[in-house]
Amino acid sequence: MDSLSLLWTAAILAAGLYWFFCVLGPAEQKGKSATAISGGSISAEKVQDKYKQYWSFFLRPKEIETAEKVPDFVDTFYNLVTDIYEWGWGQSFHFSPSIPGKSHREATRIHEEMAADLIEARPGQRILDVGCGVGGPMRAIAAHSGANVVGITINEYQVQRARLHNKKARVESLCEVVCGNFLHMPFPDDSFDGAYSIEATCHAPKLDEVYAQVFRVLKPGALYVSYEWVTTDKFRGEEAGHVETIEGIERGDALPGLRSYADIAETARRVGFQVLKELDLALPPSHPWWTRLKMGRIGYWRNHLLISVLSALGIAPKGTLHVHHMLFQTADHLTRGGHTGIFSPMHMILCRKPIST
Repeated sequence: MDSLSLLWTAAILAAGLYWFFCVLGPAEQKGKSATAISGGSISAEKVQDKYKQYWSFFLRPKEIETAEKVPDFVDTFYNLVTDIYEWGWGQSFHFSPSIPGKSHREATRIHEEMAADLIEARPGQRILDVGCGVGGPMRAIAAHSGANVVGITINEYQVQRARLHNKKARVESLCEVVCGNFLHMPFPDDSFDGAYSIEATCHAPKLDEVYAQVFRVLKPGALYVSYEWVTTDKFRGEEAGHVETIEGIERGDALPGLRSYADIAETARRVGFQVLKELDLALPPSHPWWTRLKMGRIGYWRNHLLISVLSALGIAPKGTLHVHHMLFQTADHLTRGGHTGIFSPMHMILCRKPIST
């Protein structure tokens, strides 16, 4: 083979690798690259130990059903997964129904804007994001409604990432992020004009506790919408396959235990809310939310290969490969839950705090 042929072969190989890792690559969202994956607030040398600690929680399941243990459990989880989520999924850590002709990013934005519309968010209002992550929904809702959005997350690293993204998006004047536990919110009574939670309250050991906090901080007459993770009416506790799927989702997403769809409205009423609307947004005519996971298997193996290389080179912290594999296994359980219809991540409930309580 002459030198020109070698040059062309090398160029084609380089172009192929670039396409595989970059063009076909993960949904990097303005600033998070594979070489920057970390353990959040966990030092690099402790990532593997924290991963083992996370799994040890499931050896003592009663501990993750208490308000005292959940903060450490969830905080550890999000330190481990936040960078991987951002790198491989985006800044909005939730699902949305697929929309024909729309990209995943567009479908996500529409799903978020619907929450803003349901609570009638508008300029001048102060809106609470309950479990804001790195602030993807917050920025979309602030831009869509013009309202001031305050997000709360238990994870300090996510606070840092959210503030960075807010600055880059030039929405600091509309978006504020607070580090805190949504079971004990650091806000005065009757201080928000509306609130929403998008696939976040599933981390609460008891839904009553977080709903009671939301109720407390809302002004009388204010609206609250939540997209809840639930088991549906198709779930059968006596079927081993169903149980395996749900337990896989719980273990891979730091959940104290998934709730039944039938418990959501009852809980909201128990803490004082008026329930205005309840609907599983995953049901037809919505298109499947889980197809994005199913279509991402090639992407997983590409990303897994890349993280393997980065881990071997010492760029990615030791233990990152285990975390990535855990998330892939969880994606399988989520896909199975969606395909069989026994699980929904978007059971929507719209509530109002009565004017007279």
